[in-house]
Amino acid sequence: MSIQYKVVGRTDIGLVRSGNEDCLHVDRENNVLAVCDGMGGHQAGEVASQSASQTIRTTFTHLRQELLADPDLTLDKSLPPGGELLVKSIRLANREIHNRSVSDPALSGMGTTVVAVVLEDDVMSIAHVGDSRAYRLEARQLAPLTTDHSWVAEMQQKQLMSADEAVTSVGKNVITRALGVRENVEVDYRLIDVKPGDTFILCSDGLCGFADDAEIFEVAVRANGDLKRMVDDLIQMANDRGGADNVTVVAFTVEETEKSDYDEVGVLTLEAETPELLAVEDAWLQRMENYRHETDSDETAVVSDDSPNKLLLAVIFAAFVVLAAAIVYLSTTS
Repeated sequence: MSIQYKVVGRTDIGLVRSGNEDCLHVDRENNVLAVCDGMGGHQAGEVASQSASQTIRTTFTHLRQELLADPDLTLDKSLPPGGELLVKSIRLANREIHNRSVSDPALSGMGTTVVAVVLEDDVMSIAHVGDSRAYRLEARQLAPLTTDHSWVAEMQQKQLMSADEAVTSVGKNVITRALGVRENVEVDYRLIDVKPGDTFILCSDGLCGFADDAEIFEVAVRANGDLKRMVDDLIQMANDRGGADNVTVVAFTVEETEKSDYDEVGVLTLEAETPELLAVEDAWLQRMENYRHETDSDETAVVSDDSPNKLLLAVIFAAFVVLAAAIVYLSTTS
């Protein structure tokens, strides 16, 4: 996966909620970026979103080759390895969340959206369930890369509702697909080409639910390529509009790519698993228990490539210590 990119991500509790049910997932080792937006009372939404993130990280970190090689998990689609593994990891996350929801009354009914990408060579796999979104920031517009799984979006697709009506609809927050709600799940997938200079945004509906695409574009382009400013300003816009929801934003810019033979794949919906496939997934979840405590949950509120280099800070600190010792020594010998 010879691709280089800069990334900045941040999740914010907002101004109204008492807890943050969003989860920010940035895995630079495996080039996986994701945003999960949990739902469910008594912190169950937080459990669901973090569970999805943990499952995705475990599959990519510990079980990559085994999951790709398992003939019982075949997708019957020709996808890049990262894209295939991403879909499998999201299915496993759905199964994990659903199983926990059924077995623990305190977590009953929990679920989470997910929008996730994998960067490899000169392509990006995008998979999503729910209404968290992916965008490409273009010169004159914000281009949506996902379509919400929501009642409003479905009405618009059927031309039964206008964009203006969607904004004021009482059902605009009703999603029709989420991880953990059912025992199996349909996952939307697409594969796009990327090139140096391309900038992308992932976000929860804490942003896109309170600002339209044109407004998000205006704030994003004003950052003039400064990813940290872009993320901070987008979150600030959401909070300036009342901060009624948790909000998570990830922005990243491709710097270098390596030529591949992968062709773009238009949006396709991978069908929900059969009962036989669910049994295979349950067996894999049992194996994943061995790694669950080794995998850190994504509770970090901010991820930024703009943070100071740790080695540089260590060198500066060491130099300061040496200088201080020299001053003390000279003062005692004079």
